[in-house]
Amino acid sequence: MQIQLFMKNLQNSRVGIKNPEIDYYWIFRGSMAPLCRFFTFWTTFILPPMILNSASDPKNINLLLGFKSLRILSCIYLSILCLGFPLQAQSKPFFEDQVLKAGAADSKITPPIGSIMGNSYGITVSEGIHDDLYAKTIVFEKDETKAVFIALDLISLPHQVVMRTRELIFQRTGIPRENIIMTATHVHAGPQMNPLFWDAIGGLPKQKSEEYLSRLPEMIFESVGTAIHLLQPVRVSIGKTKQISVNFNRRFLMKDGSFRMNPGRLNPNTIRPAGPVDPDLSIVLFETLDAKPMAILVNFALHVAVVSGDRFSADFPGKISDLLKDVYGEDMVSVFTNGTSGNINHINVNLNSALDGYEEAARIGTILAADVMKTLPTLSQIPIHDLKVRTEPVILPVASASEEELKWAEGIIDLYGSSSPPPFNDVVKAWRILDVASMAERERIPTTTVPLVSDGSALQSEVQVIAFGDELALVGFPGDAFVELGLGIKLNSPFPFTIVNEQSANGTISYVPNSKAFPESGYEVISTRFEQGGGEILVDTTIRILMELYGVK
Repeated sequence: MQIQLFMKNLQNSRVGIKNPEIDYYWIFRGSMAPLCRFFTFWTTFILPPMILNSASDPKNINLLLGFKSLRILSCIYLSILCLGFPLQAQSKPFFEDQVLKAGAADSKITPPIGSIMGNSYGITVSEGIHDDLYAKTIVFEKDETKAVFIALDLISLPHQVVMRTRELIFQRTGIPRENIIMTATHVHAGPQMNPLFWDAIGGLPKQKSEEYLSRLPEMIFESVGTAIHLLQPVRVSIGKTKQISVNFNRRFLMKDGSFRMNPGRLNPNTIRPAGPVDPDLSIVLFETLDAKPMAILVNFALHVAVVSGDRFSADFPGKISDLLKDVYGEDMVSVFTNGTSGNINHINVNLNSALDGYEEAARIGTILAADVMKTLPTLSQIPIHDLKVRTEPVILPVASASEEELKWAEGIIDLYGSSSPPPFNDVVKAWRILDVASMAERERIPTTTVPLVSDGSALQSEVQVIAFGDELALVGFPGDAFVELGLGIKLNSPFPFTIVNEQSANGTISYVPNSKAFPESGYEVISTRFEQGGGEILVDTTIRILMELYGVK
């Protein structure tokens, strides 16, 4: 397997030049051929008779010999140009047989003012809009295959919204449901997506949230329909840069042997971060054949949890989009997707103070947008000889809850939002218990989490991949996944450029820690719906799919 993979990479190693050598050949040939024809005509028909009229002068004889040499060189060059025609036939697949069609568009999905917003547990009634939320779609077509990639300014994807949106797209376009990847940026200043917490507010805010969720698939489809209408041949270029100044692992090993999330600034009891960060800022540029930017996909692993408050905002991805549009035009669609950032945020605990809120989001967005702009000229254009899509179910075992635990959990949620709320960790645990309750319980308890198998012993999740030739793969990975899992996928993927997009697949499954984190415990582990090892099951399935799509036996 490794030898076969090595040989395939070796075969493709010459691919990936921003402007392939054939481009330079035809530019050079197109500009020099007229000049050569002029010299050939001049030195053959015009100058020799003039010089022969005064052939008695030795200087003119030498000049005639010089022009004869020029004429010979011109003929040699024209012969080379003629021999160049086979090169055109050899390069034809790069521009025709290997062409990918794409279309990109966005549509507003900002909820109404007065609906419920906040993070996963947020129960704030929105008072305004700082900046709009969007659905951003890129549709791909190659031969008979079509695929849809949708990035949404939402904290997560309720299973019901994913299923209804996939069905809507299929019914109106014929694109298979399994060829659609939806991914949420995990923005914390967006709508509250879980009906379980709407009851804590009730009244008109709950009604507005219900109406918004029911309309959301139609709002998303607007971007899909427009993107399909704009389908055209594109060039695809890829690249990445490193960024470690705004992203930090938020879990820390403490001196007492415990592990804490966000232990506080300059805390003397911290020893070190409990894990790494993913420094890759990955970029995919889709441009028309006349070099006009159509869409820029930016992927970076960082919790989109900088902005809070009572106004809707796309947070730092919104700032990235604004700045890129300022430079590359309003028609260009800037698509941000989150890498595996379940244990990564923007807080540098080694600083005594820092900006926060909209100012910090603007700072981070400006840094990342500048990184994108600096990297764009260095991107490598790739050929795409085929487009492959795979969606595969993944079963994640869960621990069953007793009747007593269910009653306790319901009581905790009933108190949430009251004048005497329960401890936050109790709310986290209660939500987890209710989310993995039996199928019978689910009929009366609202949930946005993916379904259980019939006996209630496991969650029915998914992983997804869109593969572009042998160079690029977009992975749809579920949940708020730990950074180690995404790094593992990228390290083991046969595709040289693999982008892992979290908060994807068929709906939310909350946090996805790696096995190491389970004995360490902490907020993320308490939130986790499945048993230890579920994250690795998802990673192993993803790597196997990538291997199969690449052609490794």
